[in-house]
Amino acid sequence: MADDGAAQKRARMNAETKVVYLVASGDLRLSANKLCWQAQQEMEAQLGQAFKALGWEVIRAHPFDPKLQHGFIWNQRMGMDVFRSIPKDAFVVVAEAVWQYSYHVLAGLRDHVGPVLTVANWSGQWPGLVGMLNLNASLTKMQREYSTLWSETFTDEFFVSGLGQWLREGRIQHDQSHVQVADLTQFPAELVSLGSELGRELRERKAIMGIFDEGCMGMYNGIFDDEVLNATGIYKERLSQSALIAEMRLVTDKEATDVFQWLVQCGFTFNFGSDEATELTKAQVHEQCKMYIAAIRIAHDFSCDMIGIQYQQGLKDMAPASDLPEGLMNNVERPPVFDRTTGAELFNGKAVVHFNEVDQGAAVDALVTNRVWTKLGFDPATTLHDIRWGSQYQSDDGMDEFVWVFEISGSAPPSHFKDGYKGASGERQPPMYFPLGGSTLKGVSKPGEIVWSRVFLMDGVLNVDLGRATVVDLPAEETERRLLNTTPQWPIMSAVLHGVSRDQMMARHKANHIQVVYAPSAEDADKALRVKAAMFDAMGIRVFLCGKV
Repeated sequence: MADDGAAQKRARMNAETKVVYLVASGDLRLSANKLCWQAQQEMEAQLGQAFKALGWEVIRAHPFDPKLQHGFIWNQRMGMDVFRSIPKDAFVVVAEAVWQYSYHVLAGLRDHVGPVLTVANWSGQWPGLVGMLNLNASLTKMQREYSTLWSETFTDEFFVSGLGQWLREGRIQHDQSHVQVADLTQFPAELVSLGSELGRELRERKAIMGIFDEGCMGMYNGIFDDEVLNATGIYKERLSQSALIAEMRLVTDKEATDVFQWLVQCGFTFNFGSDEATELTKAQVHEQCKMYIAAIRIAHDFSCDMIGIQYQQGLKDMAPASDLPEGLMNNVERPPVFDRTTGAELFNGKAVVHFNEVDQGAAVDALVTNRVWTKLGFDPATTLHDIRWGSQYQSDDGMDEFVWVFEISGSAPPSHFKDGYKGASGERQPPMYFPLGGSTLKGVSKPGEIVWSRVFLMDGVLNVDLGRATVVDLPAEETERRLLNTTPQWPIMSAVLHGVSRDQMMARHKANHIQVVYAPSAEDADKALRVKAAMFDAMGIRVFLCGKV
């Protein structure tokens, strides 16, 4: 990390030229880059005006490509070459209105000497905030200093003040007073004892993380080195997605049909069409049912305590989306899967812990959550969500809260939804991301008390942030508004964080993902959080408490 003096010295040197170089990391998928380019242009125009108002010029470091019809950095080599043209000590802003692959720009940012600012537009249209949070987390893992900002209009006081500070000093200091190092001596002794015992047991007996190809969509932050991970008691079983496809071919049509019929009988609604290119079809869901069975059989074969499927990019051109199988696996009540030889039911009465997008921070978190919630007798169904967006909500009955939109890109456990499976529906995944389609596992999350968390790498070691939140029951029209302003095919959770403001969350959170799990009551959630904190601590993970817990 650079010291304050060096950063301020570079800021003074750049202030003489008043030039900022702008880069925009994009998706690897051409379809997404083309469709989202207009939103990026609009955001860059607003951002340029903000710099101009402060007397600075923005130079775009890479041009629009008329052949590709977008102006994003869309691969790692391009990112390396773009940064070779930027003066090493220059001010650089990474502007994001879309989901982006962080590794496209990490090589250039690693070697860059000058101040770096990441910026996203406060919009749910495309996952720009999600992309920026992933880049921030990746830079944090890389131990590369950066500053970060977000805005809806780029004229508000928060943004303009922060931008001015960055241009003067080369860094921005955000309020993170909501974060405290966990002091386990302040917790009830019996809860600490229980969590500590669970942590010691994990380190002694160890656990296996089955991972179908590491690294998903440039998420450098979601890859943990073995030396760091093994110290917690967790070891990787490196599996191949080609093996998953091979195992799918061994699943019979009858077995897949049985899974489908089980879902239909539970009240799950599939919104079928006939056009494979744009609509959900039974053939797509049939393949997803085979993937569900195949993944669980492989998890059993290798004695995995949890599994993660990469999907993007490796499987998107070979099989429908993995989301439906993933959401089902994380639910205790799910279609039965039987051993291919003995016929015995696998993981009977249990969730098969799955971590979406092979995010290993989510993996560690999901395993700990499963162990703690199972021990306490609570439903252990857990999922990650994208921190997609959010807005203030005022109701006639006096509610006036900032309500977050947590929205993972495909599926969540049905027990999280209003009416469970009867409240779940399947829609075709958006074609620009999923050319072969596949059903989502969509629903509106039920009101209740949750514990949220995130395991991340910072300062070369594993850390975890823990907090509390309430899932609120918004009116149907407000929920629909939020879905239409994001991605309506995906599951949504409307959450109010306890004692953490919007800007505090954005400044601190070191991931695009947030892990969530329900508890039966507020008292139970508070208790479970403390047990979970003690288990993390016993695993050698630094624990931080966020907001009112």
